[in-house]
Amino acid sequence: MSEAENRRPLTSRNSAWAARLASWAVTREITPNQISQASMGFAAAGFFLYALSTQGDGLSQFLCLILAAATVQARLVCNLIDGMVAIEGGKGAKDGPFWNEAPDRVSDLLFFAGAGLAAGRPDLGLLAAVLAIATAYIRELGRAEGFPPDFSGPLAKPQRMAVLTAGTAIAALYASEWTLTATLWIVVAGTAITILRRSLTLISKLKTR
Repeated sequence: MSEAENRRPLTSRNSAWAARLASWAVTREITPNQISQASMGFAAAGFFLYALSTQGDGLSQFLCLILAAATVQARLVCNLIDGMVAIEGGKGAKDGPFWNEAPDRVSDLLFFAGAGLAAGRPDLGLLAAVLAIATAYIRELGRAEGFPPDFSGPLAKPQRMAVLTAGTAIAALYASEWTLTATLWIVVAGTAITILRRSLTLISKLKTR
């Protein structure tokens, strides 16, 4: 199965801004692996900002949470651009598959653990992180068995990150802990359904091949 066939279907990949950003990275010889590694840097910054938001209120809390929401989106931009540089830009490396996957798992852990701290529910944040990582495990297990990667939802990575971004932005304006707790419960419920759906699909495929 080719790298292109293993890619997550994203409409943003066809946008002009993404093409310009990928072209900029190629001309400056920024590698896909470096972009993937940068995504972990944004996740670490997000974790720090979530944690820092608990140390104050008012303007400082607002700024921390708004910036945390921005780091979530920056992570997604890295996830988009690294593949475009690798495939469209022809800059893929032999160890690219590792750097395409491993930083995402680190980022999931950092973002959801940080959101859990900001919500006053570190247990809930870690649960959301574990479930997010499990969805990727089921997808990669299916791929290892020779099936096309299953990117189905309802809360695949783009949807999870959209929920987290929106919840964090709302939390910056209103009832921070309550809003982030509600956000994490939505992520937990939606991701659990995603795991169940992908698992049943994989089991069905294994039984019929």
